Amino acid sequence: MAEELKEGQMAPDFTLPATGGSQVTLSQYRGKKIVLYFYSKDNTAG
Repeated sequence: MAEELKEGQMAPDFTLPATGGSQVTLSQYRGKKIVLYFYSKDNTAG
């Protein structure tokens, strides 16, 4: 089980699929402020 992150903590590096078939890696944005937004499933009430 993953450890819960606290506000201000650095997130572990990860890579996810992006629009158009490319990939985005969190470490690409090191030193920049970003917002991570997660949702359960597209087009659902969740």
